[in-house]
Amino acid sequence: MAGSLNYWHAGAAGVSRIGGPVTMLELPGPRRPGTGEVLLDVRAGGAGHWDEFVRTGGWDTGARPPMALGVEAAGRVIAVGDEVSGIAVGDAVTTHSLPVREQGSWAEQYLVAAADVAPVPAGVSWDAAAALPVPALTADQALAALDILPGQALLVHGAGGVTGGLLVQLAARQGARVVATAGPGQAARIGAAGAAAVLDYHDAGWPSQARTLTGGGADAAVNAARSGAGDALRTVRDGGRLAAITGDPPPAARGVTVTTVQVVPDGSRLRMLARLLGQGAISITVGGWYPLE
Repeated sequence: MAGSLNYWHAGAAGVSRIGGPVTMLELPGPRRPGTGEVLLDVRAGGAGHWDEFVRTGGWDTGARPPMALGVEAAGRVIAVGDEVSGIAVGDAVTTHSLPVREQGSWAEQYLVAAADVAPVPAGVSWDAAAALPVPALTADQALAALDILPGQALLVHGAGGVTGGLLVQLAARQGARVVATAGPGQAARIGAAGAAAVLDYHDAGWPSQARTLTGGGADAAVNAARSGAGDALRTVRDGGRLAAITGDPPPAARGVTVTTVQVVPDGSRLRMLARLLGQGAISITVGGWYPLE
């Protein structure tokens, strides 16, 4: 049950208007958790290119300026609303939760749906836990859309990024034969993540190389490279499948099924992904760490 405490943000990072610069904001703190909600003391908030979509109005999260940005975070539960089970004050959790109920996660406190949180396993840092939800859920949902079967050939275009790296790891765990693209110097890391072959996307001939490596075309492909969906489509066999997670799906061709994937909260899948992270079965690279200011 929520107590009679008053919760206030000491500070938040966000925008006063859509398209405006990110600045420090003084905002009223979130209300006490209602039915099915929990309040987090944020220890780390994830940041990615998707936050730029929110800042510029390309992704409506339900919040309105002035608003804190951020759609993922890890922290300690400090209050629990009615009809919440399995979550207690003091628990370490991670979450991607939408629509935003009060403010985004770039703040000292974050009000979220209890159904969207997952425990942080022992030994996982706050940074890694906060960086996990959006890219891991995106990768998981893209693979689910493609219905990859063991032994099938999958092309991951843009495997050098966080989401692309998780796509490789999760697809390899599912038994897919993964061919990936990345920049120079990343082949060893991506190969260790589970890719059978890594192609340099700077080489204009990489789509043809991918078709050769997959015996005439991949069964499916995921595009995780900005403006790269058309090239990814070229690697897929006739009648195959393509998932685009970059918001720029190409027109369908040759009977290829094209699906656009935009991440949605899913607490049960996030729990599974967090367990894999805690077990060392998958890993995530944190690119940098910054104080809220």
